[in-house]
Amino acid sequence: MKKITCIIIFLLGSMTYSQDYEFGEVSKAELEEQFNPNDSSASATYLYKYRRTYFTYMQDEGFSLKTEIHERIKIYNQEGFDFATKKFWLHEDGSSREKYESLKGYTYDLVDGKVEDTKLRKDGIFENEKSKYTKEVAFTLPDIKAGCVIEYKYDIISPFISSIDEFELQAEVPIKKLEMSFESPEYFSYKLNTKGYLPVSPKSGRKTGTINFANRTRTSGAVVSSRMSYSKKQYSITTSKYELDNVPALRDEPYVNNIDNYRASVKYELSWTKFPNDPISYYSTTWDDVVKTIYKSDNFGGELDKSNYFEKDLDALLANTSVPMEKAALIFNHVKANVKWNGYYGKYTDVGVRSAYKDHVGNVAEINLMLTAMLRYAGLKANPVLVSSRNNGVPLFPTREGYNYVISAIELENQVVLFDATSMYSTPNILPFRTLNWEGRIIREHGSSALVDLYPKLKAETKTFMNVSLEGDGTITGKIRTFKTNHDAVNYRMSLLDKNRDEFLESLENDYGGIEVSGFEATNDLELSKPLILAYSFSTDNQLEVIGDKLFLSPMLFFTQNENPFKLESREFPVDFGYPSGSAYKINILIPEGYQVESLPESVVLELPNDLGTFKYLIQSDANAIQIAVDYDLNTPIVASTYYPFLKEFFEVLVKKEKEKVVLTKTL
Repeated sequence: MKKITCIIIFLLGSMTYSQDYEFGEVSKAELEEQFNPNDSSASATYLYKYRRTYFTYMQDEGFSLKTEIHERIKIYNQEGFDFATKKFWLHEDGSSREKYESLKGYTYDLVDGKVEDTKLRKDGIFENEKSKYTKEVAFTLPDIKAGCVIEYKYDIISPFISSIDEFELQAEVPIKKLEMSFESPEYFSYKLNTKGYLPVSPKSGRKTGTINFANRTRTSGAVVSSRMSYSKKQYSITTSKYELDNVPALRDEPYVNNIDNYRASVKYELSWTKFPNDPISYYSTTWDDVVKTIYKSDNFGGELDKSNYFEKDLDALLANTSVPMEKAALIFNHVKANVKWNGYYGKYTDVGVRSAYKDHVGNVAEINLMLTAMLRYAGLKANPVLVSSRNNGVPLFPTREGYNYVISAIELENQVVLFDATSMYSTPNILPFRTLNWEGRIIREHGSSALVDLYPKLKAETKTFMNVSLEGDGTITGKIRTFKTNHDAVNYRMSLLDKNRDEFLESLENDYGGIEVSGFEATNDLELSKPLILAYSFSTDNQLEVIGDKLFLSPMLFFTQNENPFKLESREFPVDFGYPSGSAYKINILIPEGYQVESLPESVVLELPNDLGTFKYLIQSDANAIQIAVDYDLNTPIVASTYYPFLKEFFEVLVKKEKEKVVLTKTL
């Protein structure tokens, strides 16, 4: 006798669309609206934002997740056109992969008082491989105009039930109506994590799901026959619904490492599963569990054990030194010179360290896991450090998706030295800006981990010396010599060396208000351990104002900061500068013959609380020249939001002071 079982699941009481927002039912009133009445500055508004995530079951495949998306957006002006392009990501791991289906989209507009729609065509949908684990799907709605409404819907089917994509309850523009829900069978238990400053709580409930079993029994003998029998099993479903009206926009602000860190959202993490007649199975719920899982991967920890592909090269490279930091520097420069970064992030390798070394190109993991293996081979205590890049946000909760990047570290007496060989211009403990995101997690050989501060302790410094000559006709000429260290040097080297010289000089001239640069020289541009030195001459005719017999001049010329970046009265987010920094200017201005100083700005010294920063503006003159010394220091990479009023006032005074004029008048 052979028994065949078919399983059919019916979900009772499913959530349905709000009756006011049926797909395709866009109203004239929505198209006629010229601005959001609750936020007139908004370039667009989500009229409706809907998401439902729930479980489905397919025979031979088991449970999977289905997420339904439906969004309707009003675009008020050209600044809102970016909302016509939507991107989402599909993940895969081995044979398990996500897929999307039922993608539809329309652009609606009013033509002669009638609603007309334009359909999203297949040639408006694009798929791009970001890595072997991630595919990006993007689509752009057609015929976008100011005043139009766009609408789209699609479903995502996912086999990955352990981590549910975050439910975002706030956007960069207002949301008029939001409906989201998560439904999980009794066999799955999820932990809820929340973030953001918008108070939200779900409406929890229960409903019933039914699994229908269809059993076919076959009998053999003189006559083969079959008989169907049916049974059913009911089970409980936990529902969590979020219904919000008029959600305010979450707008980005200056010096926020990633605005998503503060977006109102909820995240569901799988804690355990318990199926009928099976024992309970627990899932990773601590960082220790997550780290061990990552380290055990063949594409992470397994790559650290490979060394035969580089041993001969390293033996020759290290033959003449036994000093630990000299070894580290030689290996670091060897990797940077021989393996170029392909632009892909990732904590796991794509092609593997051997292939990356052979082909001289690799992703973040291939380059920095290779670096770690080489440092270990050289006898150094080296380990990988998991990092969440700034664009990935701060990993608040223990998930494998929390980290998307890996760097390398060596532990010496009383210090940890960090390396990232993906950047040609980085040096030990001077990481690329993209990695400066709170704390990383160093993973030691047996899977234990510890937090590591990613923010640099070394201050990035720029010192500028300028000699200036003024002419009575408004012309200014001068010479500049600038020294840059640490992150200031790295950032400048990137702009200097990644462009051709003509492009760089054109950009420099434009950045400084249209000056003309000549005789430009860069010293130590490739000597990364030394300060970058820049020297050039300049001329300009737009920095000196001539009115009658008087000359008016901002003494810092084109280095003047003209705008306070902090405009809000209050701020909930910390201010993240990325690294401590200091700028110093020593400027000597020759007074043109036949003129004398009528008035100078007053000198001033400002200090932020708790030694967070200082601003010193000192100015004096004699019969022939004006001397200005300006020092600006921020001693910490992060300023807590409680100090925001002080910081705002600090920059307000700084900008006002730098804009003040020197007044020269003709002598009789």
